[in-house]
Amino acid sequence: MLFRELGLIEPVLQAVEAEGYTTPSPIQAGAIPPALEGRDVLGIAQTGTGKTAAFALPAIHRLFAGALPKPGARRPIRALVIAPTRELAMQIRDSFIAYGRKTPLRVIAVVGGISQEIQVRALRNGVDALIATPGRLVDLMRQRLIDLSAVEMLTLDEADRMFDMGFAPDLKFITAALPAKRQNMLFSATMPGPIVELSKSLLKDPARVEIKPEKTPMQIIEQSVLIVPREAKNATLTAYFRLNEPERAIVFTRTKHGADRVAKVLARAGIPSGAIHGDKRQNARIKALFDFKNGRTRVLVATDIAARGIDVDNISHVINFDMPGDPETYIHRVGRTGRAGNSGKAVSLCQPEERRLVGAIERLGGRKIAMDRIDPALLAELPIELPPMNDGPDMDGDEFENRPRPEGGFRNFDGPPPGRGGFGGRGRRPAGKGGPVKFGSRSGPARFADGPGGVAKSSGGPNRPRGKGGPRKPSRGGPR
Repeated sequence: MLFRELGLIEPVLQAVEAEGYTTPSPIQAGAIPPALEGRDVLGIAQTGTGKTAAFALPAIHRLFAGALPKPGARRPIRALVIAPTRELAMQIRDSFIAYGRKTPLRVIAVVGGISQEIQVRALRNGVDALIATPGRLVDLMRQRLIDLSAVEMLTLDEADRMFDMGFAPDLKFITAALPAKRQNMLFSATMPGPIVELSKSLLKDPARVEIKPEKTPMQIIEQSVLIVPREAKNATLTAYFRLNEPERAIVFTRTKHGADRVAKVLARAGIPSGAIHGDKRQNARIKALFDFKNGRTRVLVATDIAARGIDVDNISHVINFDMPGDPETYIHRVGRTGRAGNSGKAVSLCQPEERRLVGAIERLGGRKIAMDRIDPALLAELPIELPPMNDGPDMDGDEFENRPRPEGGFRNFDGPPPGRGGFGGRGRRPAGKGGPVKFGSRSGPARFADGPGGVAKSSGGPNRPRGKGGPRKPSRGGPR
């Protein structure tokens, strides 16, 4: 079957052919015909199977199959696509732009991390298709800055991940505000219980299109597990990159802070890398992904949620710096490599106490995973020292105590700049004694010493009367 046999309008076909596609993927061939008829669609397929085009092409077709909008006419939102992550929403928007280039399509993405004012201005100018993450869309709805009364088509992409991220209440709020008469399409990689219930409540007599891959990632990808103590993970990861030199790799961590720390470790080892996670500003995430796609960096460190929207070809390696919490997440991770018939490798750094996770993955995948170790002698020969990985703050207790100290100690601090009136904090010191400030108490304003053994000054400014000193009298409620 060819795209030209699906019944799409000519401008869409020209754009598809300009992208280099002539034959639809199985999910596209199954979902596009009923979608063109206006039927609800339930699509079940793994990431990387072409789901975006399966709903984007019929949406653009239906928007412009009839009379084109007149110049200057109001352009209400007629197609709404909801995706779990910013990256995925931006990629869907780019796909709409590419497939709608031969039409007067207006499409924008409404996501967090970008100025709301810019997005509201674009909405006021009128759009045909809106791609949104649930959180930002609900914010705009509550502020009455967006009108969804004309929506004709609703698509939920990666519905299972949206439920995993806790967006179920937001989805309920959004769907309740939409017109009752509309077309609904739901796409998901898996069908856990909550998604089954959602599909029953949302879809009416849907066309069910389920694509089971001939071979799962567990069967295609070369997998191995390295048993590594937590304190040796940094050195092991660096040694692996130096031994194998992956062309393009994604490294998965469990936490946002861990992603930043791993990226810094790799950078110190001379391995160009970037990090993306939910706490990164959108511009930083876009730049990290752009550099990775264009080969400026060959390693991308990511959390599971942020990586859901990554669509990059020819990923040679997936490395689990932190083991995933469940086998399904492992399959989603390693499925980033070994696509389109290419080979791929997946390596997991597993702590000794996490061996049970490997067993669960093996039971789900139906095959054994090779276990290996990196020669300790090789780790000892690394030319640089790498700090142990910590998932806490940037500076843990030991590091804080051993931090470089200025001459004369930390008490050579004359307080805030003149006229600033303090730093906005409150603190205390032992009653009647000089000494370092102890922050975090409600006993009074922060005080700063002139120097070692100096007289304490109040942080309230030069005109503030100084206390008489001495022990503080207990309050009526008794001693603290």
